[in-house]
Amino acid sequence: MTGVNQIRKTFLDFFAKNDHAVVESSPLVPRNDPTLMFANSGMVQFKNVFTGVEKRPYSRATTAQKCVRAGGKHNDLDNVGYTARHHTFFEMLGNFSFGDYFKDRAIELAWNLITREYELPVDRLLVTVYSEDEDAFQLWKKIAGLPDSKIIRISTSDNFWRMGDTGPCGPCSEIFYDHGDKIWGGPPGSAEQDGDRFIEIWNLVFMQYEEQAGGGRIVLPRPSIDTGMGLERISAVLQGTHDNYEIDLMRALIGASAVATGVEPDGEHKVSHRVIADHLRASSFLIADGVLPSNEGRGYVARRIMRRAMRHASLLGAKEPLMHKLVPTLVREMGQAYPELVRAESLISETLELEETRFRKTLERGLAILDGEARTLGDGAVFSGDTAFTLYDTYGFPLDLTQDALRPRGITVDTEAFDAAMQQQKAKARAAWAGSGEAATDAVWFGVKDRVGPTDFLGYDTETAEGQVLAVLKDGAEVPALAAGESGLVVLNQTPFYGESGGQQGDRGAMTGEGVSARVTDTQKKLGDLFIHAVTVDQGTLKAGQALELTVDHARRQAIRANHSATHLLHEALRQVLGDHVAQKGSLVAPDRLRFDFSHPKPISAEELAQVEDIANRVLLENTPVVTRLMAVDDAVASGARALFGEKYGDEVRVVSMGLAPEGSNAAGWSVELCGGTHVARTGDIGLISVVGESAVAAGVRRLEAMTGTTARHHLAGQAKKLEALAGLMKTPVGEAEARLETLIEDRRRLERELSEAKKKLAMGGAGGGDAVKTIGSIKLLAKSVSGIEMKDLKGLADAGKAQVGSGVVAIVGVTEDGKAGIVVGVTADLTGRLNAVDLVKRGSEALGGKGGGGRPDMAQAGGPDGSKADEALAAIEAALAAA
Repeated sequence: MTGVNQIRKTFLDFFAKNDHAVVESSPLVPRNDPTLMFANSGMVQFKNVFTGVEKRPYSRATTAQKCVRAGGKHNDLDNVGYTARHHTFFEMLGNFSFGDYFKDRAIELAWNLITREYELPVDRLLVTVYSEDEDAFQLWKKIAGLPDSKIIRISTSDNFWRMGDTGPCGPCSEIFYDHGDKIWGGPPGSAEQDGDRFIEIWNLVFMQYEEQAGGGRIVLPRPSIDTGMGLERISAVLQGTHDNYEIDLMRALIGASAVATGVEPDGEHKVSHRVIADHLRASSFLIADGVLPSNEGRGYVARRIMRRAMRHASLLGAKEPLMHKLVPTLVREMGQAYPELVRAESLISETLELEETRFRKTLERGLAILDGEARTLGDGAVFSGDTAFTLYDTYGFPLDLTQDALRPRGITVDTEAFDAAMQQQKAKARAAWAGSGEAATDAVWFGVKDRVGPTDFLGYDTETAEGQVLAVLKDGAEVPALAAGESGLVVLNQTPFYGESGGQQGDRGAMTGEGVSARVTDTQKKLGDLFIHAVTVDQGTLKAGQALELTVDHARRQAIRANHSATHLLHEALRQVLGDHVAQKGSLVAPDRLRFDFSHPKPISAEELAQVEDIANRVLLENTPVVTRLMAVDDAVASGARALFGEKYGDEVRVVSMGLAPEGSNAAGWSVELCGGTHVARTGDIGLISVVGESAVAAGVRRLEAMTGTTARHHLAGQAKKLEALAGLMKTPVGEAEARLETLIEDRRRLERELSEAKKKLAMGGAGGGDAVKTIGSIKLLAKSVSGIEMKDLKGLADAGKAQVGSGVVAIVGVTEDGKAGIVVGVTADLTGRLNAVDLVKRGSEALGGKGGGGRPDMAQAGGPDGSKADEALAAIEAALAAA
């Protein structure tokens, strides 16, 4: 039972047998405590349960919680590798009671586990209690049978735990293990307590009070238990060492580092191997939980951890990137307990390799400058802060790396000068930006970001989280609060809400807290990574400093994810059907539809659209995972990933792959694109893709519109119902509706033709129509006023009239239902030398109130607004002939 994995399993199994729910570790990025950068203890995920805000279906729980301490007040980074027990990443074993059992049962369970399950010798164990906690003192005597000398009263705050300035609190009881007199150190409370002989292995917190504003305390009606046992510490004890880096898990990682570098694990480079082993765990788990290296916030801490390890890899003489080669060993050792490592293995490896490849260039240049500047400095000297800033600003060499490189030589860095240079640079950047075209509308956001920093986006992994309000704005200016009924903009330290970009609409949802409720109506991004939430307060007052529960509208986000992923599939399908010239020119990803514009010189045929739709749905039905990787933008494009319109890319990009790559291809998938949006987990989650429209947008640019999932299904069902209704009206089965409709259309056309011919004959006075012909001088004139005839048929009547008279002129005035008129004049071919139809039609048009007309000498047409003057128009033409 000495292996780390077995020790962890024994702990969880023991408490499961004692009616505790085994709860999975929460992510390293806290969803319920925006004040924490990372989860740093087992109770973080249960904070709201202890305070009564959240209810769970169990009153007892046990966990193995992954933790990181590398920022804020819990920052062990600088000590890692140099001491026996400091880590950036560690596991905290714990058992919890939410108003169920209390001190007696907690002590009993702890004692039974360590003495019976773990079989630790009783004579090596001692405990501490808070000096005022007489109950705990007596219970340890009764349950464990410990003598008074082994129960040490501690009067300091070390043995009194508080969640914060107010809220649950209570005394602690710690269990220590004595490694023996061969190691220097004294028991807790003694002058030698900082030695390594007596090591705390378990802390039991008896949460029995509530701290109130002003310092008063009241007894909680349902006292609770929160415990924490460091897995690395208890493993060291059970494996017979006081050094956490000697346990089997760490030795496996250190051994992999030694093999990869060819450097002995325990020689003069022992510290470097230890740093690499520890930082490998922290980096890998952070990446698996969605924290990717960046220059701000959590991403910056992750980058610091990675680059510190990478510098030590360089010290070991590694000529190529090392960290990614160790990931399989970590996954083998810890993947069973933490399957997220297995799922994210490729992302972890690629991220570490990319980061180390880029950092090696920085490291080589930075160390050369550093060595040159520090060559004359001796032990105890201070390195120039301005030079340290130049290394950071110009060469990308972080301050902590400069400090770490100088530490073995006893040289410190002038951090005050460094900070001053940093502030001066920010002022210059702000002044330069203020002169840009965005200054008039977005100047306020630069000031906000400069003060509060960027927003950590959590939405790739979760749709709920807590966030702390950092700024509130209304009407373009910062305000202290928004009252019920008011609308404004809110900036948080972290958010699950996606800010509109790359065509994908921003998220909506809700913000809630104690006495306050607000609707999020939109989310936007400013300055790259500052997320702006448009809110309307429904209840209470929303103000800066509040911690709020953030909940994304799940159904809307789910629909947007499906539409975004469908966009990628349709894009690639279009390329395959239409050709490689297809490139996206614009997009919209909304919850109810998607559209994107793309380059193509002509309309897409119905057959081509059907082929595009079929291909996209075929890949959808493969139901393959949608894989996201982090890559250098140049490497991503070189590998075949396609950039999407509207997306702004930095040095590192998210590459989204969907579908199975063609056989024999080296591509990462069927569709591979650069994209910062949110997507479905598997292509099958899209449900269905239905193309509903194709049109022109501009010269050489077409637009495709589509729907997915339930929306597409409802759309298609609606179309089917309309078809059924049409078939019913035609009294024919749906399957025969098309043929029946074609028959009806052809019948209608035939009847319209027959009706038109009948109207013409009727208008011309039957078959003969000779009573309308008169002779003007030597010229025959057939002049008629007709109604009920389409204006387009007037020329046909004129041709028929010309055939009727043989030689002469035909003038037909058609009066429409709305009282307007059209006039046509035809002149037989033998008379066009003497008469011009255009001149004659103009005379008739003038009588109708029109202006002119047009045509040929043998046939001309015009119109006029006053159909009541039809007879006057014919008379005008007759007069013109008489005068000819």
